[in-house]
Amino acid sequence: MRRTRLKYAGLAALLLFGGMTAGGTGQASADDSPTAAEAAPASAGLLQAMQRDLGLSKAQAQTRLAAERTAMDLTPKARKAAGSAYGGSWFDAKSERLTVAVTSDASATTVREVRATGATVRTVTHSARELDATKARIDRLFAPAGVSGWHVDPMANTVVVNVVEGERADNDVRGFVSRARATGPVTVKSVPAAPRTFAAGTVGGDPYYTGNVRCSIGFSVHGGFITAGHCGQAGAGVRGWDGSYIGNFQGSSFPDNDYAWVNVGSGWWTVPVVLGWGTIPDRLVRGSAEAPVGTSICRSGSTTHWHCGAVLAKNETVNYSQGAVHQMTKTSVCAEPGDSGGSFISGDQAQGVTSGGWGNCSGGGETWFQPVNEILGRYGLTLHTA
Repeated sequence: MRRTRLKYAGLAALLLFGGMTAGGTGQASADDSPTAAEAAPASAGLLQAMQRDLGLSKAQAQTRLAAERTAMDLTPKARKAAGSAYGGSWFDAKSERLTVAVTSDASATTVREVRATGATVRTVTHSARELDATKARIDRLFAPAGVSGWHVDPMANTVVVNVVEGERADNDVRGFVSRARATGPVTVKSVPAAPRTFAAGTVGGDPYYTGNVRCSIGFSVHGGFITAGHCGQAGAGVRGWDGSYIGNFQGSSFPDNDYAWVNVGSGWWTVPVVLGWGTIPDRLVRGSAEAPVGTSICRSGSTTHWHCGAVLAKNETVNYSQGAVHQMTKTSVCAEPGDSGGSFISGDQAQGVTSGGWGNCSGGGETWFQPVNEILGRYGLTLHTA
């Protein structure tokens, strides 16, 4: 009887990250009520995590969260105002304002309209459409293992191709870089290591399991949850933290993409919650507004639990050993095996599911996620929100 009660309570409290410890009660935290969420959007635990991972004081973390939410709300308005002159946007952590790039041929009226939204304006050479087209052409090239990925960098107004340190002289890498430069504005940078996915072999404890793989649940959707595609193929069965059957992978894509969704049944159900692992109160999910480059972001996973960092780049193609994955978002948040599929969240807004990266949570590193709105659109799913 205790196992049954725990199974029901486990998913009710934490479906989003694949479970809880066997001793968990599944009781809702104080942060779970709309009143608490509105009165105290930044819990003490969240502020502590930002102080630890971003080097901020408590007051700085509070101010930054408020400024980031403003920038998040301004982004679609500023992009619309810029029109065809739009060159990208990002959150400037120093000024704590949204910066919008516009091309040099933008009219004075366009610039005024962008500034009227509250954003800072920067003049650039290339439009976002031009940079996206350059990246799309690079996506069609075959990438050797020494190339870790590529993305549009709106701040530098170029497409950045990342090459693993020590591999730049490799003939295949040199050939790829040469072909990439011919596609448009490209800058080549060195990175410490190649990316890898964060699935792990089965261990005792929390999350969900498929075969001998342990991963983390991302976000609840009506009828199931979303997670990483490399964690399981369509049709594969999924077990919960207690070993009981949850459902099956209904759709899965990896490589090219790294997303999947699992139906939920057999006594399990979904709730709009991201597990705080005791670091912060469990977070309610209230939407999926996209956070700009430069904003802080946090991740929850079954191995390393709760960690924070910043959004570094969007629409990056990541070149895993299994093949390239497109339209990823890069962050400075650390992760480790078993965290795959777990939630990236900004405030109460769902951002995406953990895919892979390099490094660990002892020495640092970078992690990529697949954006949540892309996954919802691909499978026709509806995010479960509070």
